[in-house]
Amino acid sequence: MPCCKNILKALLCLCLSISIAHAEGIDVNKAEMRWNEDGYQLTADFEVNLSFQVQQALSLGVPLYFVGEFSLTHSRWYWLDEQIFQSEQAIKLSYNVLTRQYRISRGSLFQNFASLEEMMRVLARQSSVYIPQSVMKKDGSYVAAVRLRLDSKQLPKLMQVNVLTSRDWDLDSGWYRWVIRPADAASRSKTE
Repeated sequence: MPCCKNILKALLCLCLSISIAHAEGIDVNKAEMRWNEDGYQLTADFEVNLSFQVQQALSLGVPLYFVGEFSLTHSRWYWLDEQIFQSEQAIKLSYNVLTRQYRISRGSLFQNFASLEEMMRVLARQSSVYIPQSVMKKDGSYVAAVRLRLDSKQLPKLMQVNVLTSRDWDLDSGWYRWVIRPADAASRSKTE
């Protein structure tokens, strides 16, 4: 009997460590295309869970750079797929130790937060710039793709060595792709 208890304890610890390992990283919760008078916009909601090492580096004042990538392609049977739209957004996360505030910066725009959770909620919602209506044919179908990743090349040089050897810094949602039809998106947004 004592042997069975030890095996059960070992299995329980293994299951807990696996669930913790899967809790860290970036996953896509929802991705969609929205339509309005300005054109089409790709949006995505991510689940972003920073590892302990990444949170610790941020709390010590190391800025983290994330990149939100958006892509739209049109499949062609006679040639390579046509790239319709592609954009990247750089998002800087930082923590000011003196003021005890977190900050998200996008270009010259920034927003301060009292807690890490509030800042992560804003980071989790990404959207592209508007895609002009003239770029897409209403009767066609397109493949949209979104991705959110930590840009490790923006970290301090000494930390980049740790990033190469540690999985704790591997924060990348991978490309999430789905098929969209502009006619469906336009009719759906008119009914809402």
